[in-house]
Amino acid sequence: MSAPTSSSNPSAAARRIQAGTTEAPWVRWLLTGLALAFLVLFLVLPLAAVFTEALRKGWAAYIEGLREPDAWSAIKLTLITAVIAVPLNLVFGVAAAWCIAKFEFRGKALLVTLIDLPFSISPVVAGLMYVLVFGAHGWLGPWLAAHDIKIIFAVPGIVLATVFVTFPFIARELIPLMQAQGNDEEQAAIVLGANGWQTFWYVTLPNIKWGLLYGVILCNARAMGEFGAVSVVSGHIRGQTNTIPLHVEILYNEYQSVAAFSAASLLALLALVTLAIKTVAEHKSAAQQRAAAALPPERPSTSVDTSDAKTIAAGAHSA
Repeated sequence: MSAPTSSSNPSAAARRIQAGTTEAPWVRWLLTGLALAFLVLFLVLPLAAVFTEALRKGWAAYIEGLREPDAWSAIKLTLITAVIAVPLNLVFGVAAAWCIAKFEFRGKALLVTLIDLPFSISPVVAGLMYVLVFGAHGWLGPWLAAHDIKIIFAVPGIVLATVFVTFPFIARELIPLMQAQGNDEEQAAIVLGANGWQTFWYVTLPNIKWGLLYGVILCNARAMGEFGAVSVVSGHIRGQTNTIPLHVEILYNEYQSVAAFSAASLLALLALVTLAIKTVAEHKSAAQQRAAAALPPERPSTSVDTSDAKTIAAGAHSA
């Protein structure tokens, strides 16, 4: 009687395939240890060093470093910049993602290339571009000076530079998500009588809400932590045009380490909060995608359920 072959014993063949594609335990432990060591060395230790140095002289010195007038001015300017830049990028990102993912038109590839432009240009170069355009000796400098309008070395220049370096984040997060979802649900809403705004509000927005939140988080974190482009256009005027990163640099160069690390700890806290919200958003988005994938083919998504269909239809009839 001949020995059983691999085709007659599929479980043995499966075990051999698994053994051939599975690393030895010591290899897995080694790779895991190297990854953890890298994270501790380059992420955890620097983060711990920031808070250790900030609290080296106690809570009183820490709070005093944040209450100092220049520090408070830098905090307020950073918040103002983020409050202006993030909503602008939110509107642009959603509109660009909607346009690119839902429509075909001439120049679409050029628009995608322009969205990626800030990723391929150094932030310092981006700041220099604004100086060449709006500076005193730039293209529009004489006209701006004649009308007493200050952009470079003022808040408008900081906002413009921040908007430029951060505007790809939301669009780039939403474009692949919208492309993967397709147009079926929007077409169904239109068949029900919905107009463009109703389709976006009741169909598209619920499907992209977690990806949108993720993009806004990344955009806000970059806006508050941007250094290169803002450094070029700000002029480093203490108490007027210094954001938190610029304020940290000045204090550190002046050997005021406790005050510098106190301000830096705010950005570190922002990074931790961003990481926590990012984790929640990714979990929710993954759960939403798994739920959509588990639906039968005749119901590809629950976004346009019975209540939403009634709402859309009622809104369309009332309009």
